[in-house]
Amino acid sequence: MPDPNGFLRYERQLPKRRPVPVRIQDWREVYPPAGEELIRDQATRCMDCGIPFCHEGCPLGNRIPDWNDLVRTGAWESAAESLHATNNFPEFTGRLCPAPCEAACVLGIADDPVTIKQVEVEIANHAFDLGYVRPQPAPVATGKKVAVVGSGPAGLAAAQQLARAGHAVTVYERDDRIGGLLRYGIPDFKIEKTVVDARLAQMEAEGVVFETGVEVGVDVTADDLRDRFDAVLLAAGALAGRDAHDTPGRDLNGVHLAMEHLVPANRVVAGLQDTTPIDAAGKHVVIIGGGDTGADCLGVAHRQGAANVIQLDQYPLPPSERAGELHPWPTWPVILRNYPAHEEGGERVFGVAVQEFVNDGQGNVSAVRVADVTVERINGVRTVTIAPGSERDLPADLVLLAIGFEGTEKQPLLEQFGIDRNRRGVLDADNTWQTSAPGVFVAGDMHRGASLIVWAIAEGRSAAAAIHDYLGAAGELPAPVQSSAQPIGV
Repeated sequence: MPDPNGFLRYERQLPKRRPVPVRIQDWREVYPPAGEELIRDQATRCMDCGIPFCHEGCPLGNRIPDWNDLVRTGAWESAAESLHATNNFPEFTGRLCPAPCEAACVLGIADDPVTIKQVEVEIANHAFDLGYVRPQPAPVATGKKVAVVGSGPAGLAAAQQLARAGHAVTVYERDDRIGGLLRYGIPDFKIEKTVVDARLAQMEAEGVVFETGVEVGVDVTADDLRDRFDAVLLAAGALAGRDAHDTPGRDLNGVHLAMEHLVPANRVVAGLQDTTPIDAAGKHVVIIGGGDTGADCLGVAHRQGAANVIQLDQYPLPPSERAGELHPWPTWPVILRNYPAHEEGGERVFGVAVQEFVNDGQGNVSAVRVADVTVERINGVRTVTIAPGSERDLPADLVLLAIGFEGTEKQPLLEQFGIDRNRRGVLDADNTWQTSAPGVFVAGDMHRGASLIVWAIAEGRSAAAAIHDYLGAAGELPAPVQSSAQPIGV
């Protein structure tokens, strides 16, 4: 029985972040481990309400009230068991998910919602620290083999589920290390890679085979996969970055896609290379895009020693609190989201659009020409209107485009399987997660488009359940019941 007065006795409180002057000198995570008393107090705020909308907000259907109450009573091992029942990687989601569960928390109607995300990550941390995370190899092998292409959260979740069911799983990754964007796309100040490595060690002990440096479709063909495996899961993400090809000056030196900046920066931190070709040190940096990727670029630029950073957003400054008439509970609210990187420095400018990248006369970018804009949706069509006379130049010798992704990359493997990308640049699947190619399944961003890590894990689990059924194996694999639905407002 939860504490019925917990939310009255305790206010919402997050652990303090490491001081800005200290943390921008290194790449360690912004949040230090939270004290057990704080987390138990925060878990006590959960009301275990009769209809827990947090379940609906979470694509995985996490049993949030259950493990909140277990944390409240100090039953950490049981809390870890309850959390892992629906989420293979709570140490990832607890650090990286924007927490749609908190937006749907019933307490959030009249108070601040429960710190669900923070409780989740501390359960995961306790589970690793206290030895609760142990390999769970299948007692009996099915004799079936499954190939997983891509080692992001969708592919890893599916691989773990299938391996635990007794299937022989091989994960192919074209990079030199496993993890996809977890490894090289997301900076260490958000998730240190030792966190990823700890989970991979568990998966290897469960029998998952990892093959790195393999470009499937080139080094291994579709025919090779069909000859060697009984089913194939495509989970290679949606890494085709949205570009600004139509903007004058896009081809100038110093204008780059965000991932061209983030990936080598991560490789330097990992000790895999000494320098990065795109370094913000001493530069005037302009980041175009106001989302997660833009904030990642902001934090990296600070740590590289940028002279100054400006982050641009085409949309107007959003409200700081939920506007009930526009985004009523429990929908996902459009509010101003301040990431830890924003308190480290830099300037944010809203309601502007880039008109031109200015040439310094020698082929290098020297400024970004912007204009104030209003963004409207007229008859279902997004329309951007420029305010006359508002153009101005912002000094810039490094410009990073963090304006989203256009879908999965063109690749030989899709042609070999005879699979076409749809108009959104991703792959269609039927209600069994199977593509138009028999025995070839798809999950995660490659199916859904660039989305949340929690949706990638949910789709990976669902695809694994479908593959298990396709292989005719005994029993059922657990999967989120809502994983093929659209998230509420996200």
